Amino acid sequence: MSTAKKNKSTLHYQTLPKTETGIIGLDEITGGGLPKGRPSLICGEAGCGKTLMSLEFLVRGAIQFNEPGVFMAFEEKASELTMNVASMGFDLDKLQAEKKVKLDYVHIERSEIEETGEYNLEGLFIRLSHAIDSIKAKRVVLDTLENLFSGLSNQTILRAELRRMFQWLKDKGVTAIITGEKGDGDSLTRQGLEEYVSDCVILLDHRVINQISTRRLRIIKYRGSVHGTNEYPFLIDEEGISVLPITSLGLEKEVSSERISSGIPAMDAMLGGKGFFRGSSVLVSGTAGTGKTSIAAYFANETCKRKEKCIYFAFEESPKQIIRNMHSIDVDLQKHIDKGLLQFHASRPTLHGLEMHLVAMYKIIKKFKPRAVILDPITNLITVGSVSEVKAMLIRLIDFLQEEQISVMFTALTLNNIVNEQTDEGVSSLVDAWILVRDIEFNGERNRGMYIMKSRGMKHSNQVREFIITDKGLDLVEVYLGPDGVLTGSAREAQKLHEQTGDVLRDFAVSSKDRELIRKRKVLEAKISNLQTEFESAEEELNKIYQQEELIKQVTRTTREEITNRRRGEQLIKKGGKNE
Repeated sequence: MSTAKKNKSTLHYQTLPKTETGIIGLDEITGGGLPKGRPSLICGEAGCGKTLMSLEFLVRGAIQFNEPGVFMAFEEKASELTMNVASMGFDLDKLQAEKKVKLDYVHIERSEIEETGEYNLEGLFIRLSHAIDSIKAKRVVLDTLENLFSGLSNQTILRAELRRMFQWLKDKGVTAIITGEKGDGDSLTRQGLEEYVSDCVILLDHRVINQISTRRLRIIKYRGSVHGTNEYPFLIDEEGISVLPITSLGLEKEVSSERISSGIPAMDAMLGGKGFFRGSSVLVSGTAGTGKTSIAAYFANETCKRKEKCIYFAFEESPKQIIRNMHSIDVDLQKHIDKGLLQFHASRPTLHGLEMHLVAMYKIIKKFKPRAVILDPITNLITVGSVSEVKAMLIRLIDFLQEEQISVMFTALTLNNIVNEQTDEGVSSLVDAWILVRDIEFNGERNRGMYIMKSRGMKHSNQVREFIITDKGLDLVEVYLGPDGVLTGSAREAQKLHEQTGDVLRDFAVSSKDRELIRKRKVLEAKISNLQTEFESAEEELNKIYQQEELIKQVTRTTREEITNRRRGEQLIKKGGKNE
């Protein structure tokens, strides 16, 4: 083996020590958390969530990882912070009493800074060191940096003290977060230095596009560690912050060969008799009123009947409305809700931006752990984003669900009957199975037809089936061909009646012919019998004549013999007389 190969095989890669934040999704993006024992910078405009994220970093550390933390605020008082985060379930008073968290408010007056003369942070370091030592803190937050230097105009001193502060935190060995407001233009911070001396820089952004707000997170830099470089949406709700990592570009996902029923036996028959693959994605598209929601409800009902959990995301109808409507087709979804197998989450798409919807769904799915998910309909999402944005969101959702082996069914509204112009938000090429339900108008009547556009990895029917919705449920009717092609609805029933009438007439005609044949057979048999009788009478007469003729012949022959014998006797007598 060459020296180069030996050196390559003996390389050891050291992983940078990290501190887990406990914030959902953030540790995944950062590859394990923030750099341990080093300062990190969280910057952004007002209202983007800097204070909340840093405070949750402390609370999660204290509760989940038993790492006490110090929060030094230069803007909000401790009582204000406690009230602000109480709605998220964070009890800071209790954590302070248990010496797991220490809140310290430092009031800074600009006039006092101007009167001091030479500016330095020695007093702050002493105060912060005491707070750290009092609870043996492992985590520290300084919020916000601008207030600390608000009265200082000398840029040379400011930069020197900034460097000194960051170095002091490193020497102290605590994992620190420093928050800062975004600077003007392309500058991340007001001073333009913080991002250079920080080992990790996280930028928070709060955008409002088309009156829809979306929060995003991006890691600008992370020294010594691989990290996600994209923009990631994050959600602030009653449970804190949730960041949705964008799924990787790799397609190395596990797949299942297990088949699950759609809930409609006739549809399963069109899919090789077994239904969909578990963990696959299914699109049901069609025009308004074709039964897309009913198909989705049947799929949810079948999932719950298998004792598996299902989440139904509704963007058009309320849960009570869906439950009521499904009773008309003999589907009771309420019983599954009562058993905890089915959850409805209904909202107007305009409630959040696309990314926020994605984060909310991601969080709900992670918490409930369903085996099936339904989105009804995805076309409503077009009101809060472009087609490309909706497609990008759905790609990420499909990737996430496939990684979790969760089956998903989308419904999509189409505005026409032309297959090549389906408004399915471009997701039809991504899904594993595509079911199209369309109107069939014929002879002044509207009916529904269903066919399978595609179904990857399985044999499926290429026929158009009539899709019927009755008070007994959903069903598909076998293809019925008439003289004018495939017939549906009343045309199919009329053709069936016509054929049945024809069969009856043919049966009647056949039976009439049979009776005529029987009658004729009887007449012929009677004629044959009469002829037979006549033949026998004639034969008997002929036999009598024949017997008479035979008798005459016999009498004649006897008479002739007698005459002949008499003549011979007379001749013998004559010959005898002469001889004498």
